Amino acid sequence: MRAFLIGVAGSGMAPLAGLLGRAGHEVWGSDVSFDPPMGPRLERWGVRTFRGTDASHLDGLDPARDVVVVGNVCRKDHPLVLAAEARGLRRISMPTAIRELVATSAAGARPVVAVAGTHGKTTTTAMVAWLLARGGLEPGWLVGGVPVKPLGGGAGDGAQGEGEPFDIGRIARSLTATAPLAPFVIEGDEYDSAFFEKVPKVWGYAPRMAILTSIEHDHVDIYPDAESYRDAFRGLLARLPREEAGGLLVANAADPEVVALVERERPACRIVWYAASDGAGRGFPGAPTGREPPVWTANEVGLTGDGDAVQPFDLFVGPSSAGRFGVGVFGVHNVANALAALALAVEGFGLPVRETAGALASFLGVKRRQERLLDGAAAGQGVTLYDDFAHHPTAVDATLRSIRARHRRARLIALYEPRSATACRAMHQTAYPDAFAPADVVVLAPLGRSTIPAAERLDLDRLAEDLRARGKQVVRPADLEALVTSVVALARPGDVILSMSNGAFGGVNARLREALG
Repeated sequence: MRAFLIGVAGSGMAPLAGLLGRAGHEVWGSDVSFDPPMGPRLERWGVRTFRGTDASHLDGLDPARDVVVVGNVCRKDHPLVLAAEARGLRRISMPTAIRELVATSAAGARPVVAVAGTHGKTTTTAMVAWLLARGGLEPGWLVGGVPVKPLGGGAGDGAQGEGEPFDIGRIARSLTATAPLAPFVIEGDEYDSAFFEKVPKVWGYAPRMAILTSIEHDHVDIYPDAESYRDAFRGLLARLPREEAGGLLVANAADPEVVALVERERPACRIVWYAASDGAGRGFPGAPTGREPPVWTANEVGLTGDGDAVQPFDLFVGPSSAGRFGVGVFGVHNVANALAALALAVEGFGLPVRETAGALASFLGVKRRQERLLDGAAAGQGVTLYDDFAHHPTAVDATLRSIRARHRRARLIALYEPRSATACRAMHQTAYPDAFAPADVVVLAPLGRSTIPAAERLDLDRLAEDLRARGKQVVRPADLEALVTSVVALARPGDVILSMSNGAFGGVNARLREALG
């Protein structure tokens, strides 16, 4: 069959196109441009591409067997959506395409693993895929970010990444005895699926197993209050299969909202709790109500400085110590992510604990999650520049703390662009000053959205005043051009700069990298 993807060069749709091609489908797609890196990748994968929105792009599609995949950025009046409807072509959402065309074959439905939660989805999804691959299970995967080598790319299936083979060993083929179909691991986004399917994407994947990392009100553009946001995860729990059918939930016992929801909903699947804490014991509130203490726990071990190659942690399974291990990304939040992935790999697929935990040290992270763009502060001869997706106060705090732990003596400069619908609103006005506590200098970019009503808008003037009252140096450039100029003038050898935005940040990082490198 043929699958036509509207917006095929998007960060989510392009990897989907590659997966559909690997699954044996003929893939077509349209977009307004095909710039690197997605344009060349689509060409390499054999995707037939069309520029623009002309209805003739759909010529040759058969209503009896072909489909049009519509992403959640498309509106109902998109020209190609209207043309598909007029021709009687079946339109499906991205989750439906994953469920029907990628995770299902003639051999049956593959076990889908979805990683859900407000924070940590991208990194944890990549970790799960990495551990299952290292365990010899040859999983498929699709994540929101782009995993760095050696996993290959943002999507893959079996022993191939985005055109690059895995450079890994095999620990065990433990899945073969119970389920011959390789698992498929996906980031379980709670955002809408499509204009005609106004339900969370994660519901549409029909996962057999899931990780729930955290719940903290987000995406206020579609979830106006905390209860409506909880409903997205409540629906996920209700859709997990019963324990006897292989249903498994790996849930974070250190997140009160997760504990409250799981205890209230009592899903029929098997539940495994995990919890990570820092060296001072923070982050682990104790056993969930009415249950035994978490089976999987870990204590972060403090870093010695920028020379650390991995983030060490002590692992416990039940009351027993499993030993000290390391993960190639830093901070207690990443220890928690690694613990969740490890618990899923062992509890869900029977992989051995020690060998699988040992594989975490070679996990190199994903792009835009503490990604080091410049490395100069260690020798005191230049500036180190990091890029991160953080935009929620909780993520800002966790990321800054992680960077501070790696660079204890450096001056830490935080660049922050409020861009998401949540970040641009005043709902977290009082949380931001504490979130920036690890930084020495805070550079606040203008709000990334101009349509937020004034009464609901994040007050950057007030935030700047609150930060100065806490002893921070604060810079308020008028625009992104002035931001780059200010940071270049401000930076000195040995400084560490952390750029945070959930958007492209106007190309600021590329310009800083050129100016400071």
